[in-house]
Amino acid sequence: MASKIVVAGVASLAINVGVQDPTRITREGPWYPRWLESGVGGAGGHIATILSGLGDDVSLCTVVGGDRTGALIRRELDDRNLNGPEVVEGASSALAVVLVAPSGDRVVYSHMTSIAAVQYPVETFQDAVRGADLAVLTSTDFTRPLLPAAVLQGVPIAVDVNVIADINDDRYGPWLEVADIVFCSHERLPCPAEEWIAQVFRRYPGCLLTAVSRGGRGCLLGLRDGRLVQADAVAPLGVCNTSSAGDSLFASFLHSWLATGNPVEALSDAVVYAGWRIGHRFPSGVLLGEGDLANLRLRNPVRVTLSRWDRTQPAPASP
Repeated sequence: MASKIVVAGVASLAINVGVQDPTRITREGPWYPRWLESGVGGAGGHIATILSGLGDDVSLCTVVGGDRTGALIRRELDDRNLNGPEVVEGASSALAVVLVAPSGDRVVYSHMTSIAAVQYPVETFQDAVRGADLAVLTSTDFTRPLLPAAVLQGVPIAVDVNVIADINDDRYGPWLEVADIVFCSHERLPCPAEEWIAQVFRRYPGCLLTAVSRGGRGCLLGLRDGRLVQADAVAPLGVCNTSSAGDSLFASFLHSWLATGNPVEALSDAVVYAGWRIGHRFPSGVLLGEGDLANLRLRNPVRVTLSRWDRTQPAPASP
């Protein structure tokens, strides 16, 4: 059964460029791309297209400019049945350039200054979220005023706070205070993932599920009841481009969790989906249906181990 999901976040035009070394591209030249692909990117765009591809009823609340870039974004959203009334017009569109190394590592340069200043119409979001099974609010500026509307509607809220480094960071506080599901990356965490998960549950009592994506080490998921689930990574096609890996993990987990109510099964689905998607040169251009994902998981079993986060000792307080 399809879930009704509202996604609020940026949909950009993303240009992915294969280079030899993304960290040195601005200092050395001339340089020549190994390949180049473009299409809809941005966290909101990624999450919405993945959920829609898996069969959910998705409304994408985003801002797209009335410029030529916006026309390209809307055309692709049309193709994916996501260009609804929740896609509002702004002064210009968000853009991103993703430099991808042969290893799949990437560096992202985003330009969304005009999007950050937009006041998204709360009434439009209220209409979209009414009766929804889940609201996914990415941590971009224009979604902050939408958080109370989701809370007042009683809709569960999922957030991905990306490369957060401080549990008390005011930048992410409004989202964390209301979230039922929290995902983040391990990249900048100040402590082991197990301890971070324990900190989230202690600091934010409304959180039910929290997960840390750990790249090639898979994903760690904590449940409010104390269980800790580790799902090892799989990469059925190898690794070509890790851009949108976190969004892929997050979105496919949400789909499976809503569909089954089983967070352990959902985490296994998620690592398979994310691992398959990064095997493509341009991950944003490929999607799996629900049946495709089930078949892929049968061919790529996931090693899952269970333990507990509530036995983790709190880190000592700073002097």
